[in-house]
Amino acid sequence: MGYLSIADLNDLSEDAFADEVAPLFEGAPGFLRRLAAARPFDSDHAFLATAREVARTMPEADQIELLNAHPPLGADPDEISRASFEEQGYESSEGDDERQPVLEELSMLNEVYEGRFGFRYVVFVAAMGPLMEAAMRNDRPAELARGIDEVIDVAADRLGQLRGDYPDRDEGG
Repeated sequence: MGYLSIADLNDLSEDAFADEVAPLFEGAPGFLRRLAAARPFDSDHAFLATAREVARTMPEADQIELLNAHPPLGADPDEISRASFEEQGYESSEGDDERQPVLEELSMLNEVYEGRFGFRYVVFVAAMGPLMEAAMRNDRPAELARGIDEVIDVAADRLGQLRGDYPDRDEGG
């Protein structure tokens, strides 16, 4: 069984819509309420473009809630969503001994990042460490915008996985 169509998502109540799309974004009720209110969507592309616009323009507290809904880097694999578990490569037991120092470093970098910016580092790539170190040179507004875009890119990939195709990432910026 595939994921609900855009038409089906549009027909859901606001609460049911929020529940259905929450796994794409790891939750974040403030964002999900705004996204539900922005319906109807004509396509997956319109859904994701609207999600990006809603995320970029909502109050900062809700932007931070959206970023912090994603698990921290180096999080215990038993405490993250199935989607994050697969995306972060926990599924493979190969290299567990080699992975532990990397997870510890990512966890430390995430603590430093959160201390500096006040929200979680979110990125949609495998090479997180160097990108996070580069991000530390950004100012807070630039990082908030970058993190918001990454949340939408992660959701686009998850939606593509559910539908069996891959919608465009970062069409809006």
